[in-house]
Amino acid sequence: MSTEKKFVASPESKAKAKQLRLFAILAWLVAMAGQIFAIFKLISDEMLTYLIIAIVVILILALVGSTLWKKANRLDPASEKDKVKFFIQNQLGAIMGVLAFLPLVILILTNKDVSGKTKGIAGTIAVIAMLVAGIAGIDFDPPSIEKYTEQINEQTDVVKKLNFDNDNVYWTKAGNRYHIFDDCQHIRGRDEINNGSVKTSWDEKGISELCKTCQNRAMRDRNISEEDLKVLETPMTE
Repeated sequence: MSTEKKFVASPESKAKAKQLRLFAILAWLVAMAGQIFAIFKLISDEMLTYLIIAIVVILILALVGSTLWKKANRLDPASEKDKVKFFIQNQLGAIMGVLAFLPLVILILTNKDVSGKTKGIAGTIAVIAMLVAGIAGIDFDPPSIEKYTEQINEQTDVVKKLNFDNDNVYWTKAGNRYHIFDDCQHIRGRDEINNGSVKTSWDEKGISELCKTCQNRAMRDRNISEEDLKVLETPMTE
């Protein structure tokens, strides 16, 4: 493999990640506020319908928060070297998803002033919502600086094989793939076409996937087989 190029999130990616995390935290705070409101105002037989509505709203907020948090982590990932930080940063969506419902579930099921029917209906819905929020918040393939570094170097090697040992690719502001050819049909005629190394496309735009049209064209032009490109792996991000 060529000289290793370590992934470092660009200032733009860090800024966008920070913004997404702030929105995620806001969504979780509103979800927590909704839970507190439901605990003090809605756990009763008469308010069952409103309690169910509150549970649904809390679930939506929890899912929005975890989705935004995952997107932020892909822009600005943690390092696997700090195991605690790495786990918390990548699984915070699952933690917050459970916390958004756990106190409510406990108080619904242990409240002596509501009927068994209310406990059964509201408790079941709340437990299901908690499980959905928790599972949806889990990142089963968490990003990391180390994973991105490995992928950047693998993809750099692929581009060099396809492009006469030249690590130069092209991309556009709105695109989500980098290109070997500046006259590729997918970017030809665009007002602004950027170019640089594979790593630069990751750093500046978060692009982690080679254009298949360019790949196939280069393979034909250079007479390269699929076997020669085994190091190419499915990218983590779009």
